[in-house]
Order: sequence, then structure tokens, then C-alpha cells
Amino acid sequence: MAKEVSNGSNHVTTKPPPEPSPLRRAKFFKANMRILVTGGAGFIGSHLVDKLMENEKNEVIVVDNYFTGSKDNLRQWIGHPRFELIRHGGILLTSTSEVYGDPLVHPQTEDYWGNVNPIGVRSCYDEGKRVAETLMFDYHRQHGIEIRIARIFNTYGPRMNIDDGRVVSNFLAQAIRDEALTVQLPGTQTRSFCYVSDMVDGLIRLMEGDNTGPINIGNPDDQSRSGDHDGGEHPDDPRQRKPDITKAKELLGWEPKIKLRDGIPLMEEDFRKRLGILRKN
Repeated sequence: MAKEVSNGSNHVTTKPPPEPSPLRRAKFFKANMRILVTGGAGFIGSHLVDKLMENEKNEVIVVDNYFTGSKDNLRQWIGHPRFELIRHGGILLTSTSEVYGDPLVHPQTEDYWGNVNPIGVRSCYDEGKRVAETLMFDYHRQHGIEIRIARIFNTYGPRMNIDDGRVVSNFLAQAIRDEALTVQLPGTQTRSFCYVSDMVDGLIRLMEGDNTGPINIGNPDDQSRSGDHDGGEHPDDPRQRKPDITKAKELLGWEPKIKLRDGIPLMEEDFRKRLGILRKN
């Protein structure tokens, strides 16, 4: 319905924005939904599944991300007999801050195109996520698929792989084992760390909202590393990484709540259980 707005002596007729598909009103915590989570057995994915299953009416299906990729998902959806339901139901891509490469802009905003080496040792991951974002927008424009894209920054918490080589898990595992803390050369890199429950909350808000993204989800408080150099240097390792989360705040009403000093003890408890090393009195 058109609305007439008075501005002094001028009268302007404005039209309301188009209504989203009625199916978008079937939010994850308000209706029965069938939700497919690829990579749902992984670190962040498993926490997302836990959150989605808090609504007992949701049917959550978990598959291994190695058996399906963004392109395969999109192609299969186009030929699905219930494509209209799928098209409006939507798909969330958890992209990554790696799309910014070794950034020359700090902090990184979503309109920054990045500084990525396309043939480096890390490029398969960086470029893989970049092309996934491209595919999502192509299918969104050509076929009308509802998409949401989150660019997630460094995340930590329980269920991380103990020896995955990331700085938080490395430091914590080394401290629990009474080993020297080591960092990659040159040792001046900075990162920002978001606790996993905050990350999941941001993803849920993005899924339930009407903004396509991409939107940065991460903690804007960056930390430097300190420890003994392990003698190794990873080519193209970003020197600094810090998200600008202005869009997340304004569009999703989201920002991280858990400080690093509060999240580490929760992660430590999980690591000690899996390593079988009790805290010394």
C-alpha cells in the first residue's frame, strides 16, 4: 500500500519495500524446519547443529563437507523437484576472512577486495572460498536462490582439533603439556579471536535476517602472539587480521560478548579431558 509523506509544502508518495517470501518468515526457532548442515561434524558446525537442535521440532541433517561442495549443492538444488521451497528456504555459506588474503587494509571491511596470492601454498583455500562466494551470488542472481554469506574470522572454543596448528589450540595444548610456547616466524602477526558460541549466535542471526551479506563475523579485539619462535615461517601468512563488524552490529544487532580471558578456561577444560591431563593443585 502506497504511503503519502508530507515534507513542508511537498507531498511525496512512496511505496513500501517488497515483502520477502512468506517462507522466509518460517524462522529456525519458530517453525518445523529441515536443515542440512554440510560439515556439521566439524568444530563450528557441531556447535551450530547443537544450537539448531534446541528447537526439538527442527530436523537437522549432518553430512561430511568433503562429500559435497558449494557448486554441487547449488547444481543439485536447481534440479530438485521441490526447488521452489528450497529456493526460498535459502543457503548459508560460511566463508572466511581468508578471502582478504594478507590485507593491506586494517581492519577489514566487507567492501575490501583483498590481497590474495592466487598461486601460493595457501591459495587453494583462499581462492576456493572466494569462488564459492562468486557461485552463491551467480545462483542468487540467475535462479533467485536465497543466500546468506558470513565471513568468519578466527574462532576458538571446545572441540577444536588439539593439534590443528592454530595459535590458540597450539598455545593451550603446549601449556597443558608443559611444553614451550611456540609461534611462527616472524612472530609479529596479530589475530582476533571469537568464542564459538558468539560465532554461532552471529550465524543464526544472519540466517534469520533478510540481508544477503557478505557480513564479517568475528571479534574486533586483535591480539599479538608471544612465545618462542619455532623456526618455521609459513609463506603468505597474513601479518594482521581484524574484522570491521559495523555491518554485523547495524544489520544483525550482533557483537561478541565473551572475552578471550573468559573463553580460554572453557576451552582448557575440554582439552584437558581429551588429553587426559588433570590440572595440578
